[in-house]
Amino acid sequence: MDSKQLAQYIEATDSISKPWLLVQLRLKKLQELRNSISADDYARKLGEIHQDLMNLGEWWVGIEAEEFGTPKVEN
Repeated sequence: MDSKQLAQYIEATDSISKPWLLVQLRLKKLQELRNSISADDYARKLGEIHQDLMNLGEWWVGIEAEEFGTPKVEN
């Protein structure tokens, strides 16, 4: 799946509010640019995406089934 297809999926499933999908889209776009940008730019952009992903934290805890379609785990 290329970035255009992923963007169409996100739009078709009304998933613009799902931050992990937006991270995936950014990663896919960066992957597609890899051969046309410098290694330093690639590493910097990858680091930015990684930091944004880490900033999401554990927002999903307690709503796994709703967000990911997986069974809820009771503690």
